[in-house]
Amino acid sequence: MTTVILTVGLAFIGYLATYLNGLRLVQRQARLTRVNVQLSDFYGPLFALMEANSRAYDTFSEMYARPDGRDPFHHDIPPTEQELARWRTWATTVFIPNIQVMRDVVVTKADLLIEEEMPSALLQLCAHVAGYEITAAQWAKGNYEEHLSLIPFPGRELREYTRDRFSHLKSEQARLLGRQRGRSNRRR
Repeated sequence: MTTVILTVGLAFIGYLATYLNGLRLVQRQARLTRVNVQLSDFYGPLFALMEANSRAYDTFSEMYARPDGRDPFHHDIPPTEQELARWRTWATTVFIPNIQVMRDVVVTKADLLIEEEMPSALLQLCAHVAGYEITAAQWAKGNYEEHLSLIPFPGRELREYTRDRFSHLKSEQARLLGRQRGRSNRRR
């Protein structure tokens, strides 16, 4: 009788261990799936667009800097008509389309946020885009009184936010996949 009880007890413990291990693996797979979607649909695109936009703006600022090295919008002397025309070309061709896509990612994929509430840098981005859409609509009508969004771009905060969250999720992804981040999986 004792042997039967011991056998049943061991079988139950084995079943419980198998069940708990299976549950842990399912939870880990679900977390990995969520992290992958967060990276592919939200933080990855947002990070790439932010970096591309920052580099394009840096290039614009370097290419069209005034002799003292400052760009026309960060200068004591107002921009010339030629500088403003150049800015409108860059803004309508590069900057506004990029930030519109960034805004669209935020608006359509907000369910993938790490945080429970919308971060202020993302709200500021959405407002900045709306401000530029008004400015661009005025340009389309030939009205060039304004050349910037009425709402400032949250450049530094947004760059830090996207870089931090992207790196955090890449580290978590590597951990869930069972490898160290930064270490190559290729055999040499």
